Amino acid sequence: MEKIQAHIIGQIVSSNTSEAHNLCKKSCFGERIGEKIQYTLSEALFLVEKNKIEIYSRNKKIEKKELLNKFKRIDKRIQLKYPVFKNLREKGYIVKTALKFGADFRVYDKGKKPGKIHAKWIVFADHESKRLTWHEFSAKNRVAHSTKKKLLLAILDEEGDVSYYEVGWVRP
Repeated sequence: MEKIQAHIIGQIVSSNTSEAHNLCKKSCFGERIGEKIQYTLSEALFLVEKNKIEIYSRNKKIEKKELLNKFKRIDKRIQLKYPVFKNLREKGYIVKTALKFGADFRVYDKGKKPGKIHAKWIVFADHESKRLTWHEFSAKNRVAHSTKKKLLLAILDEEGDVSYYEVGWVRP
């Protein structure tokens, strides 16, 4: 497969190449917006790392290190969210943004695609050093419950490893 050529304009990474459309259809990377495929920052970084995409700004290719710095200016939490995204994608899950839910990601069970079925989990990523109050925990749990998803807390440790804690409602 030929590398996808994408462009970053402002905070948006997108491509209108046939390779981008094929990868979107096959592996659910990006979202079709009009005639283009638009990528989240995590998707773009992952695809750069996997050598599937090259990102250009004003017709100049952006190298991975420069791209990460650019993304950090756009999203202050990218260094926290990206390892979670990468870990889940490498395990075979489809990972999409959950911005409208106030969460980091929606995660679809293996073999399930967005549009065909609802996401199984809503994910909140945080660092192991961050304290979570009961009020914050309850709010996250309510978001998951109200969207009919399970809450998945993704905790990043000092070594960059991710641990997951699934939270669900139980009726005694």
